[in-house]
Amino acid sequence: MTFQLILFYVFATVILAGALGTVMAKNPVHAALFLVLTFCASAMMWLLMQAEFLGIVLVVVYVGAVMVLFLFVVMMLDIDVEAMRAGFWRHAPLAGLVGVVTGALVILILVNPQTNLASFGAMKDIPADYSNVRDLGMQLYTTYLLPFELAAVLLVLGMVAAIALVHRKNTNPRYIDPAEQVKVQAKDCFRMVKMQPEVVQKNHEEAAQEEGKA
Repeated sequence: MTFQLILFYVFATVILAGALGTVMAKNPVHAALFLVLTFCASAMMWLLMQAEFLGIVLVVVYVGAVMVLFLFVVMMLDIDVEAMRAGFWRHAPLAGLVGVVTGALVILILVNPQTNLASFGAMKDIPADYSNVRDLGMQLYTTYLLPFELAAVLLVLGMVAAIALVHRKNTNPRYIDPAEQVKVQAKDCFRMVKMQPEVVQKNHEEAAQEEGKA
């Protein structure tokens, strides 16, 4: 057994443990941290397969940006963990069955003679001047140009739709635009009213009591 094969089994075990911890963790913060561990182990797996660019992108994009955003949102919100996990064990048998069926399908695909995994053979060492970034870019903009452009259009449409959904006119007076506040004139805020003074007539008994107190 080679050293690379040992690392493969170690990283595969860490990925499976992190995925199970993400699903089984009771605390949302712990679940997010388990997912970070899974992403990091997956990035190590990409590095083991000599795909350095994909491993670095996985760490920078998902661990460094997406998961930090998830942790920030989870820690800022007051999430009722008990209510969130109310139906976990009720749906656990169905989820386990789906997982077993999915794993069995993957194994059947891999052991199928038509797949012919043995034809790939052992991974060869790439030359020092090889750039998988250049090779990936050539594949994206030549062989997979149309799917790549369609995915970009779908992401842009999703971003525009999200902005359109949350961008609503705010009628709360506490959040009035400062530019609109500057346009307010004094006549729009108050009105001067001229009123006659009111004189209170006091009777003799009240006047005598006030004089006695004085």
